Amino acid sequence: MRALTWQGTRRVRVEDVPDPRIERPDDAIIRITSTAICGSDLHLYEVLGPFLDAGDVLGHEAMGVVEEVGSAITHVAPGDRVVVPFTISCGRCFFCRRGLDSQCETTQVTEHGTGAALLGYSRLYGQVPGAQAELLRVPHADHGLMPVGEELPDHRYLFLSDILPTAWQGVRYADVPEGGTLAVLGLGPVGQLAARIGALQGARVMAIDPVPARREMAARHGIETFAPGEDAVAAIREGTSGRGPDAVVDAVGMEAHGSPAAHAAHRAVGLLPDALGRAALEKAGVDRLAALHTALDLVRRGGTVSLSGVYGGAASPMPLLRMFDKQIQLRMGQANVRAWTDTLMPLVEAPADPLGLDDLVTHRLPLEEAPAAYDMFQRKHDGCVKIVLDPAGSAA
Repeated sequence: MRALTWQGTRRVRVEDVPDPRIERPDDAIIRITSTAICGSDLHLYEVLGPFLDAGDVLGHEAMGVVEEVGSAITHVAPGDRVVVPFTISCGRCFFCRRGLDSQCETTQVTEHGTGAALLGYSRLYGQVPGAQAELLRVPHADHGLMPVGEELPDHRYLFLSDILPTAWQGVRYADVPEGGTLAVLGLGPVGQLAARIGALQGARVMAIDPVPARREMAARHGIETFAPGEDAVAAIREGTSGRGPDAVVDAVGMEAHGSPAAHAAHRAVGLLPDALGRAALEKAGVDRLAALHTALDLVRRGGTVSLSGVYGGAASPMPLLRMFDKQIQLRMGQANVRAWTDTLMPLVEAPADPLGLDDLVTHRLPLEEAPAAYDMFQRKHDGCVKIVLDPAGSAA
C-alpha cells in the first residue's frame, strides 16, 4: 500500500509499505477514505525526530470502510463506514471506565511513562503505524471504532477522530459560566472548533491569531477576532470590564511564536542524534510558552485556563507566583475521544451543521501530495486551516 512516512526533520515521503494485517482478535483493518493533517503532526515533522525511525507511517485522524475484522469484533463488519479515534484504548480498565481513555492502562507506554498509545505518533506513544495511508490496522477496535451513517460527506464525521473531541474537551475543561466570556488563543482547526463550541453554548467568544484567513473564518461564525499583540489583550480586557475573560482556551501549544530561544532549542533537539535528542526532550525540554503565558496573564482572577494545544517540555518555567496570586484553575490533557463522541454525534449529523463543519476544510489533496501539504500547513500558506488527504487519489 501507499503511505506517508517520516524520513527526517521536515522530510516526509509517500512510498510503498507492507499492507497491515490482523494481529489480534480485537483488530480491524480499515480502507481509509479521508485522513487529515493535524497540528500535532507538525511536532513530529519538526521537533520529535529523536523518537521516530525513518519509515514510520504518520497520521492519526482518519475514517474509512471496514475491510476485515478479528474474531472478537461484533459491532462492525466489512463494508461498514467508520471513524477511527486517534487514542488506542481498551474501554474496560480503571481509567477507561472513568472516561479517561487517553490514560488507558492496557495501552499505556510504560517505557516512556506516557498515557495510552496513539496512532502514528512516535515511540513516545507506542510507535503504532499511522493513518495517512491506504490501509490502517486499528487495535482495540471493539472499543474504538465508531460506525457512522452513509448520507453525509466524510468531513462531517472525520473530525470525531481527534480535533472535535479535543476542542469539546477544551471548552468543557474551561468551565465557562452561563453567559460568560471565553478567549481562544490560536485559530487553527482546534481553535476554530473550540471558538464555535463556546459560541454554541452561549458564551461571548474572542480569539487571537496572527493569520488573517483564520481570523476571517472565525468571524464568519460570530467570533470576535484580533491579531496578536498588546492591543488585542487590551481590547479583550476592556471588553470584559477590565477583568479579563472568565476562561481561556490555549489552542496553540508549543508551536507558539514569540520565544526565539525556545524555537532554536526545538530545532536543535530535532537535529541531535536519537539518544541525545530523546534525553534532551525527556529531561530538559523547554517549550515556546508565549501562548500559555498570554493565557495566564489574560484570564480574570479566579478564572480557568484550559490547554488543548500540546506542550512537550519537561523543564518549562511557569509563573507560579502569578498563577497562585490570581487563583487560576489550570486544566489540560490529551482528548478522551470516546468519552465525548456520543454527545457530539447529534451535532455532527444535524442538518443545520451547528458547528460549521462544512466550513473548516480548506484543502483536500491526494495522498501523493502529502509532503507539499505538510510544508503548506507548517508555513500557514494559501489560507490553509485544515487539510484532508484522499488516499484514493481524488482531489475532488
